[in-house]
Amino acid sequence: MDDFMRPLNERGERNAPRMAKRLKEKKIVLDLLLSSPAVRAIQTAHLFAKVLEVRPSILQTETALYHASSETLLSVIRQIKNSADTVMLVGHNPGLTDFANALLQEHIINIPTCGIVSCALTIQRWEDTQFGTGKKLFYDYPKNPAS
Repeated sequence: MDDFMRPLNERGERNAPRMAKRLKEKKIVLDLLLSSPAVRAIQTAHLFAKVLEVRPSILQTETALYHASSETLLSVIRQIKNSADTVMLVGHNPGLTDFANALLQEHIINIPTCGIVSCALTIQRWEDTQFGTGKKLFYDYPKNPAS
């Protein structure tokens, strides 16, 4: 099956709501949920949106997120409207892991499927985002023994 059209597998259908629930327990309220247009990414975004009870209007697809490099992800972030405070990206590896590492100056080997890296950015406007401007708040993933 074509990678773009590949649906979320059974494990993803189990893990996405579980991880969304963990976000909800942390009182995360999204202003924008940006998803790759790939079928499995959109399905994941919809599962998160349902659990987090977000307004449908904040769930948007962004073509550039499909297998994006860290530089492309930075470009997407810089284009976010400043009315959004808390933003979630649903995308693909290795770009997301590379992006998180560059943004946070961390060394995460691999963000697993449905893994979440939460960060705060030391910026005034999204367009000011640079690699190294983030501070990791938490990192969680489905098989995390600490969760």
